[in-house]
Amino acid sequence: MAGRRQLLLLLLIWGFLQLIRLPYSASQSFVGINYGDVADNLPPPASTARLLQSTTITKVRLYGTDPAVISAFAGTGISLLLGAANGDIPNFASSPAAAAAWVAAHLPSTSSPAISAVSVGNEVLFADTSLASQLVPALQNIYAALPPNSSVKVSTVHAMDVLASSDPPSSGAFKPELAAALDPLLAFLSKTGSPFLINPYPYFAYLSDPRPETLAFCLFQPNAGRPDAGSGLTYTNMFDAQVDAVRAALDAKGYKDVEIVVAETGWPHSGGADEAGATVGNARAFVSGLVSHLRSMAGTPRAPGRPVDTYLFAVYDEDLKPGKPSEKSFGLFQTTTLAETYPTGLMRNGTAAGLAPAMAPAAAPTLPVKPSPAPARLPGQQPQVTPLQPGSAAAAGPSALCAPGTATTTARGTAAAAACSSPSAAESPRTISVISNSNIAGALLMYLLI
Repeated sequence: MAGRRQLLLLLLIWGFLQLIRLPYSASQSFVGINYGDVADNLPPPASTARLLQSTTITKVRLYGTDPAVISAFAGTGISLLLGAANGDIPNFASSPAAAAAWVAAHLPSTSSPAISAVSVGNEVLFADTSLASQLVPALQNIYAALPPNSSVKVSTVHAMDVLASSDPPSSGAFKPELAAALDPLLAFLSKTGSPFLINPYPYFAYLSDPRPETLAFCLFQPNAGRPDAGSGLTYTNMFDAQVDAVRAALDAKGYKDVEIVVAETGWPHSGGADEAGATVGNARAFVSGLVSHLRSMAGTPRAPGRPVDTYLFAVYDEDLKPGKPSEKSFGLFQTTTLAETYPTGLMRNGTAAGLAPAMAPAAAPTLPVKPSPAPARLPGQQPQVTPLQPGSAAAAGPSALCAPGTATTTARGTAAAAACSSPSAAESPRTISVISNSNIAGALLMYLLI
């Protein structure tokens, strides 16, 4: 009888463990990274793939479809988000055959590497509004060209400039003048289960408002918090505030089912004399803080317990990028040694030692730079920086983007921006939670069996 009772207890506890594991399996966020190539000193793609395997990064966003880069990730377990250039949009929109040819040419015929999504264009509604009417037809044709039962998502990346208002976050709303392009796009995303891709950059918010309290708010450091009278919620970091502003805009349109994915965010580790805050210390605080915040599974005040999937910018510095010094200086890893530029909490074993590329190219000068608005991203390239539009929120600078009653704008590689992020950790919250739950259940079992 006692043996039967013990067996029953074991079965009950096993069932309990399975239940508490499910939420973490289903909702575990990922930390991804952007892999740009506007540089002449990058290590071979195979070295980069090996480097990223030594981290906890599970997804990589590419700005193009370089076969050598894609094939380098085969067998790594890292999935890819591929990019199609803005310049491809008219062709995709007018020709289903052209869209099908692109899919056949660039999506691997095998299951490795896994392709998680395709971004058709980058910040189209900010960089090139002439393409707005062709954007959804292009997405539809790419989606229609995917193999049957494909899990690949099809979307496009936006700058925060699509918002007319973002402060407080509960006031988040899309620009009315973009409704003709955004309404069918949101309907497409909802129908296909694809995410809304956004590029928030808290660095730009601080750049325009370099007060200590703004820096603390952007770097996930202790601060007084910013109350949102509209929702009754209080925000302790810019990243959550900006993501929730986008969430509010989507909800207001009736698309609560559309997921938000942060396609780019980062902080420069170096910059010019007029680029406040572009330092190694601040970059480390932002990236490690963001990674820790995401892994905490805290989510945002508007969506607690639902952390947003986020791609950090970027793997390496890009010495050929135009613009201010900070624009070139977002790299988390050095191109010659593959060591971390600063500790991020992303390395599995705490170090990237021994990963130097087999053939290291000659080192080119690395200058700090700041992101500016990005037009079309050509396959295999990152976007060229274009001048800010006079009178635009982006041109007004980050402070305008973060000021009450205005939209928190821009993304990296774009020009103005606003938003923030949080701490670091090398262990995934799912692992930690399962271990903790297992320990509790184990103690319970011992107690019951005594």
